[in-house]
Amino acid sequence: MIFLFMLLLLIEKFLPWLEAHHLGFFRVLTREQDPFRQVIAVMISFVLCILLGPPVIRWLRWQKIGDIPSFDQAKLDELMKSKKGTPTMGGVFVLASVILSTLLLADVRNFHVQMALLCIVWLGAVGMTDDWLKQTVGRRNGNRQGLTSLEKILLQIGLGVLLSYFTFQHGQHVEDAHTLFFPFFKNLKIPLNCAGFVILGTMVLTGASNAVNLTDGLDGLAAGIMAIVSFSFMVLALIAGQLLVAKKLLMPHVNYSEEMAVIAAAMTGSCLGFLWFNCNPAKVFMGDTGSLALGGLIGYIAMVIRQEFMLFFVGGIFVLEALSVMLQVSYFKYTRRRFGEGRRIFLCSPLHHHFQRKGWTESQVVVRFWLVSAMLAAMALATVKLR
Repeated sequence: MIFLFMLLLLIEKFLPWLEAHHLGFFRVLTREQDPFRQVIAVMISFVLCILLGPPVIRWLRWQKIGDIPSFDQAKLDELMKSKKGTPTMGGVFVLASVILSTLLLADVRNFHVQMALLCIVWLGAVGMTDDWLKQTVGRRNGNRQGLTSLEKILLQIGLGVLLSYFTFQHGQHVEDAHTLFFPFFKNLKIPLNCAGFVILGTMVLTGASNAVNLTDGLDGLAAGIMAIVSFSFMVLALIAGQLLVAKKLLMPHVNYSEEMAVIAAAMTGSCLGFLWFNCNPAKVFMGDTGSLALGGLIGYIAMVIRQEFMLFFVGGIFVLEALSVMLQVSYFKYTRRRFGEGRRIFLCSPLHHHFQRKGWTESQVVVRFWLVSAMLAAMALATVKLR
């Protein structure tokens, strides 16, 4: 990795000499080349994940950081018992791959890149703390069962407010940076003041982070869907960063947001690399370490390129998973107060467990959710031209 980084720096420094000696084809390796940088980011992050995976999994096993599936339904416990002891916290090498690829190929002087790195490190640390406390509770005499829900949500909201506020201030003189755009409707735009921008940004970042976390319950489910969503936002970020293309397609243009495409590409490659180990039967789980950070990061990318509603559409599976939990919990509490006993809308939540209880095999649930996610992504990208 260090050798590759030095090679890219040397090519950028001596590019005029290389072009003068008919070696200009090396230009494709410089940081100014889009979309070649994004393609390279997918490849490098994928390879990094494949290389980092085995030693990290061995370390997790040595530390006995294994999953202990526990649900409030005996039937679901029976369905998931084969996963007991599988190493979790595998998001460590997913995030490492994203960060290394970003440092290598993105412009780290770019404000949005710096904020994205803060986002992934912050939420990765929150998830890692939660995973570590939960998985090592036995050796610590059971004195702490992970972070509380309140602690996690406050840390997510705190990050959301911080990133939203500074992103708003950074885009003061950018035409589209403070406007809310809607899919399908080319003339429907809502200008946002600082308060509106911060509230929306915080909701998107926090909501995406938790939605991905709730989806991470079956082998390959969250990683596969995140790869699809990340690839879609790589395309959208490339459009947003190119003035002529964005204006032609009536899409928001944000200066230098093509750097977000590099990060989205790194996420795509890392998720595909993680699937190498996470496909059924999984050798490792992402844990909160990966799911919280990846969800928050895709939320931040959507905020930067002004495509919050597109994330709601492309990440439709994530939205449904989160809604299923909110509806289930709310309805259960309501019926318990009203009728004296709690009732359920779904057989189990999140939604993927409902379909398991309906008789779908784990592989059927995962692949079918992938297919729905791919179709949503295709439809979302098609709306770019429809506008």
